Amino acid sequence: MRLAIADVLTAAQLGALRAMLSRGAFEDGRRTAGSAARSVKQNLQLPPGSPVYDEAAALVGAALAANETFQSAALPRTMSQPLFSRYEGGMAYGPHVDNALMQAPTVRSDLAFTLFITDPDEYAGGELVLMDAEGDNSVKLPAGALYLYPATTLHRVEVVTAGRREVCVGWIQSLVRDPRVREMIFDLARAKALASGDPRDLVAKTLANLLRLHAEP
Repeated sequence: MRLAIADVLTAAQLGALRAMLSRGAFEDGRRTAGSAARSVKQNLQLPPGSPVYDEAAALVGAALAANETFQSAALPRTMSQPLFSRYEGGMAYGPHVDNALMQAPTVRSDLAFTLFITDPDEYAGGELVLMDAEGDNSVKLPAGALYLYPATTLHRVEVVTAGRREVCVGWIQSLVRDPRVREMIFDLARAKALASGDPRDLVAKTLANLLRLHAEP
């Protein structure tokens, strides 16, 4: 399941986060890349452990914990430390797949997210591109919005040709390991919470998917 979630950060949270990052001393992002990704990674990252990093991570963590859509879709058991990444002119991140196991304590990367901190009109290029058999899916969301997607996905970040792109990225180990079951739980939660409209489409979708998962014709 791939999901864009708007307004994960409020305007006040976004302003505070941007002010924090403006004070941060960013370093070469290749330090946090796996062996396969290191050769294609060109960006800057805020090093964990600094006072600015701790403030920024606490802000993002609180926002994610408070967002019902994110919690319902991801069902997080545990999450990696977030990474705050900056792309300036000429920087990009070539095709790669995220490591299956992240950081210490170890997190199995079921899902990945990109939380956009700069608006699309503040930089040129820099799209997050998810690559699969259906072709490329390009994502460039407003500041404060988050894109959630399977960490199994081959993806890249296009070259930033002007301006500055800042994002927060992280990985989630879900309480529900099977992505098919996780999506059905999310659909049923949406149907239950539906304030208006007809939930029967979501229920019918879930019924069909349960049959596909368990039926033996």
